[in-house]
Amino acid sequence: MKKLLLSMAMMACMTAGFAQKKLVLYFSESGSTKAVAEELQKQTGADIEAIECVNPYSGNFQETVQRNQREREKGETPALKPLKTKVADYDVIFLGYPIWGGVYASPIASLLKEQDFAGKTVVPFCTFGSGGLNTSTEALKQALPKATIKNGYGVRAARVAAAEKELDRFLKENGYKTGSVSPLPDYSEQQPVTDADKAIFDAACSSYQFPLGTPQTVGKRTTAESVDYKFSVKSRGFDGKEATSTIYVTVSKEEGAKPEFTEVVR
Repeated sequence: MKKLLLSMAMMACMTAGFAQKKLVLYFSESGSTKAVAEELQKQTGADIEAIECVNPYSGNFQETVQRNQREREKGETPALKPLKTKVADYDVIFLGYPIWGGVYASPIASLLKEQDFAGKTVVPFCTFGSGGLNTSTEALKQALPKATIKNGYGVRAARVAAAEKELDRFLKENGYKTGSVSPLPDYSEQQPVTDADKAIFDAACSSYQFPLGTPQTVGKRTTAESVDYKFSVKSRGFDGKEATSTIYVTVSKEEGAKPEFTEVVR
């Protein structure tokens, strides 16, 4: 009887979760975050709206970097066009953005000042050149102390095509979508990097526009679809000082697949 009641309670909680009103709210400059947002909306059935600036960013990488630096140095954030939807009407907000300078793009900072997220469940998702999901999530927790900030999803802009499959797993694992997935295995203990490991790292990372450092140790796991690597890497931080980062690399089991680095966690 107790097992039956527990099962019924769990089913009730899941049903309540799927009944929550969801909104995909995002800012995108180059189109990468928009592509992820639209895939997220497709898989969840949530409402969706883009965040727009009164004075849009140009879309040129260097111009955006320079404008973003000027705004941050002055403590300014860009003015936004009014939202058509009301944040107050939703329970779960999937909040999307590109990573600029290790944190969410400046228009998100404007949004957080203008909108009340108290009591809301906020699920971050982002696109980036190398990483920033962890740092931007922590920044959201600081900026929105009265909201519940959940674990989020991030993908390199160079790998947006992988978002469909990765989002399916992410949404099911976290209860935002019906269905189940087999849990991924843990990475092995870190071991010294071999020449073969270094070749995998170089194949995945050497073409990136900025140096990512030198791998020291690596943990591995094998899934049904790939062999994944978790490298501990000596690098330079944003301040120029020596630092240690973690770089994740995946090699698909598909014939001819090349190693790809998926994220840098600093």
